[in-house]
Amino acid sequence: MSAFQLRRAILALACALCAGGVSVALAAPISFSVSLNGSEQVPSVQTKGTGDAKLTYDPETRQVTWNVTYKDLSSPVTMAHFHVGAAGKNGKPVVWLTKVGSTSTPIEGPIKGETTMTADEAKEFVAGDLYINVHTKDHPDGEIRGQVMPPKQ
Repeated sequence: MSAFQLRRAILALACALCAGGVSVALAAPISFSVSLNGSEQVPSVQTKGTGDAKLTYDPETRQVTWNVTYKDLSSPVTMAHFHVGAAGKNGKPVVWLTKVGSTSTPIEGPIKGETTMTADEAKEFVAGDLYINVHTKDHPDGEIRGQVMPPKQ
C-alpha cells in the first residue's frame, strides 16, 4: 500500500467515525434494584415479607446476575424465578433463580446466580415484562414479587 493509499484509508476511517458511520462504543452493563413485596402478587398476598433483588444486565452478552435477599416471610422459600408478565399480570416462569424444581429442603438466602438469557427473554427483560417471584411453602404461587424495570439508557 502506498503512502497515498494509506493516508486516504485513514482519512476515510476518520470521516466515518466523525459521521457516526462506525460505532466503537459498546453498551455498558447496567445495575439496578427491584423491591419485592406481597402487594405486587396477583392476587395480592398479606405478608410481612419483603425482599430486594440486585441485578446486573449486560446487553451485549444478554447475561444477567442476581442477588435476591428477603426477610420476614411466612414460611421457608421453595423456589424463585423470573416470570414473563407485565405489572398486574401473571405469567409462566422463564428463568429459575434457584435450582430447577420445587424443593422440600428450605432454600437459605440470599439467592445468587447468573444466566445468559435467550433473545426473547432479554427483550422482555429490557421492556419491563419480567418479574421476580419468590415462592414459599405457605404461598406456593408466590409470596413476594417485584417487577423488573431496568433504567433506560
